[in-house]
Amino acid sequence: MQHDAKKHLLDISTSIDSINDFIGDKRNFNEYESNKLIRRAVERELEIIGEATNRILKIDKDIDISNARRIVNLRNWVIHSYDNVDNIIIWGIISKDLPLLKNQVNFLLEKS
Repeated sequence: MQHDAKKHLLDISTSIDSINDFIGDKRNFNEYESNKLIRRAVERELEIIGEATNRILKIDKDIDISNARRIVNLRNWVIHSYDNVDNIIIWGIISKDLPLLKNQVNFLLEKS
């Protein structure tokens, strides 16, 4: 794996860890929804994840990241439709998609 791709995988991993730090162990949707600072921080980390994924795809489009195109599309949605970001959708991504992505990224980093 190229050095740049590995760097972007590390960026994704760091952003996922940051999101987990922001929302804490309780993972309470109501607290998330009521805290604009945390919501904006999570959205920024999702932007980083999407941009890093996009850069990885430009380096190696065959890299095994499930839903890579969907991740990039999420980044575009958060950035360009900032006024239509749905907290329930973001919460679902945090709860369901990020743990899977974290496992995939860790696997790719371990085998590199």
